[in-house]
Amino acid sequence: MTTHSTPADFNATMRKFGAPQTIIRCYRYWSVLLRPAQATLGALVLAAHEPAKAFSELSPASFTELHEVTQHIETALAQAFHYDKINFLMLMMVDPDVHFHVIPRYAQPKQFADQEFIDAGWPAMPNLGQTNITDVTANRLIMEHIQSCWPGSDA
Repeated sequence: MTTHSTPADFNATMRKFGAPQTIIRCYRYWSVLLRPAQATLGALVLAAHEPAKAFSELSPASFTELHEVTQHIETALAQAFHYDKINFLMLMMVDPDVHFHVIPRYAQPKQFADQEFIDAGWPAMPNLGQTNITDVTANRLIMEHIQSCWPGSDA
């Protein structure tokens, strides 16, 4: 079940990616955050709340909820930006808490809020080192648009 509250304590990975300001949706075991460095339009971080440093350390309940959360992410991003593909990357090279980088992929540049967004890695692996420059206002607009497309959203 989706909740709209936030976890009492944000782990270091969530804070690095701007929590609580960048949280798009919070669930019992997971939070969906806007990735401040927009590698592609609508790039997100999906972060686990449990104090796990390895994917296998998550509880069965967390894995169960992950199914719902990934469905919601895919639905919202498809409606918001009509991506061509989507990548869920669990890299965990720098930030040790369990999390995914969610990278919508685009064959062609996308326009949003009077700005052009490119997917520098298309059609190969995402290029996380090449980002589309955004500011706080642009990121807020992206977040609001994604939230308005979220399944069950009243927006």
